[in-house]
Amino acid sequence: MVRYFRYFFFLIGLYALTLSCNEYQKMLNNDDMNKKYKAAEEYYNNGEYRRANRLLEQLVPYFRGKPQAERLVFFFADSYFQTKSYYLASYQFESFIKSFPKSQKIEEASFLAAKSHYMMSPIYSLDQEETVTAIEKIQIFMNNYPNSEYTDECNQLINELQNKIEKKEFEVAKQYYTIYDYRAAINSMDNFIAEFVGSKYREEALYYKFLSSYEIAINSIESKKLQRLNDLKTLHNNIVRYYPETLFEEDLTKKMETVEKEINTFVN
Repeated sequence: MVRYFRYFFFLIGLYALTLSCNEYQKMLNNDDMNKKYKAAEEYYNNGEYRRANRLLEQLVPYFRGKPQAERLVFFFADSYFQTKSYYLASYQFESFIKSFPKSQKIEEASFLAAKSHYMMSPIYSLDQEETVTAIEKIQIFMNNYPNSEYTDECNQLINELQNKIEKKEFEVAKQYYTIYDYRAAINSMDNFIAEFVGSKYREEALYYKFLSSYEIAINSIESKKLQRLNDLKTLHNNIVRYYPETLFEEDLTKKMETVEKEINTFVN
């Protein structure tokens, strides 16, 4: 009996879905633009953005220059955003901004245009050109609307994007240590530390600079070894001064014990 009712309700659902699809297909082919306008608005308001988008694609050219155009173009752009077609969303929002500069929706459209670039930003391991563009677009928005209701979200988005760039640069620098190119690792970490002063990866960057310097110092020729060991002490002191509760304390302590022993061989 239970299986019967499940099958019965499945058939009802399937019938309703088929009927809905047929009605939608008829609306796509309908020449009455006013009915199509109403249907597109209903789909949009109900969150059926893909269906709304296809209707809006037909409606926007027809209503261009008419009172309904502003509303339709915004819906069209937002339907792309809501369906994660961010490239098309950014393009359509920019088109809206140019076409309706005095619209009450101009601030929201400007924000969503910028946020579309944020959404297109790839993971940190890939090329970060789009991430840089996203930061620029969001910063322009914040400059244009300094008191915007979206300011807090913009700051959050920029922090996330900036962190992605920093992680990318840090991982590139770290890779030199991984492949035992210690001099390149030191130079890259120095560049990273100088460029990203407040980065959350700064402590780790100093640590890998220390590790790279340690490997060079311990394996140096005698004429250069003492100076490099003493430089390690200075580097260690800098880490401890900036990060007294450093996450790498145990390893740093062990390595500094080795450094002190090596220095003592020169003293004795």
